[in-house]
Amino acid sequence: MNKMKIAKNLGLFIGLIALLTSCKNKNGQADAYGNFEAVEIVVSSLASGQLVDFQPVEGDQLAAGQVVGLVDTTDLALRISQVKAQQAAVLSRLESVRAQKQVQQQQLANARTDKNRIISLFNDGAATAKQKDDIEGAIALIEKQISATEAQIGSIVGEAEALGKQVDQVRESIRKSAVINPVKGTVLTKYVNMGEVVVFGKALYKLADLSSLELKVYISGRQLSGFVIGQPVKVYIDQQKDQEPALLDGTVSWISPSAEFTPKTIQTREERVDLVYAMKVRVKNDGRLKIGMPGEINRIQ
Repeated sequence: MNKMKIAKNLGLFIGLIALLTSCKNKNGQADAYGNFEAVEIVVSSLASGQLVDFQPVEGDQLAAGQVVGLVDTTDLALRISQVKAQQAAVLSRLESVRAQKQVQQQQLANARTDKNRIISLFNDGAATAKQKDDIEGAIALIEKQISATEAQIGSIVGEAEALGKQVDQVRESIRKSAVINPVKGTVLTKYVNMGEVVVFGKALYKLADLSSLELKVYISGRQLSGFVIGQPVKVYIDQQKDQEPALLDGTVSWISPSAEFTPKTIQTREERVDLVYAMKVRVKNDGRLKIGMPGEINRIQ
């Protein structure tokens, strides 16, 4: 009985050792090798001018939508004041012309009343044909004056709307003068400092979300059937020389649908394989993973 218990315990111990060392295949090699990478985003300036405020520091974590800088907006603010003054002057002219139209409309109403009286007198023989023609001519003239005034009002309204759009344009430029961080991430590289003059499209800083990284590896066609998207795998990274490689959990997040030639910097299980498939394994970062760090994977047996 004791021998059987010892054998059973020995078997469990051996199984545990096999599980903990599952990063190696039968030949003592990992299934695939590669390097960690992340989606890196370069944030550029949307305005031109001097950076009067700029907060990013390499290594800092920024939230999505966080305002991290500002390009000088003094000229834009003065431009808005100028355009608003022009718009006020145009609107003042508009009120004057509208008042003029009201006077003309009253004149037209009076002329039409006079016409009715003259026609009545003309029918009774108390007014001449000339008086009738004169009042009809006066009415036609006033109607033309009203049409011209309405056209003038339309032109002034169009001018005021154009100035309003200029104000909106300048306000949009002011909005774009604020440097807004687009996504959550860690600042990797800072390209400018506060006080420098930047132009539209100038790179300000680079960031990436380091909460999880992807280990990009290459597998051969023979290995392809052994991996599927969503499959859990074991990921190993090197530590100090006197320590065993660190074991992490990973998940296959992407497999290339087409083969490519083996990159020179990538090792594979078969040294002479010409065509390989790229594969990415997502790994949660506990702080030890860095972009470009080498890693290796092995299927869970």
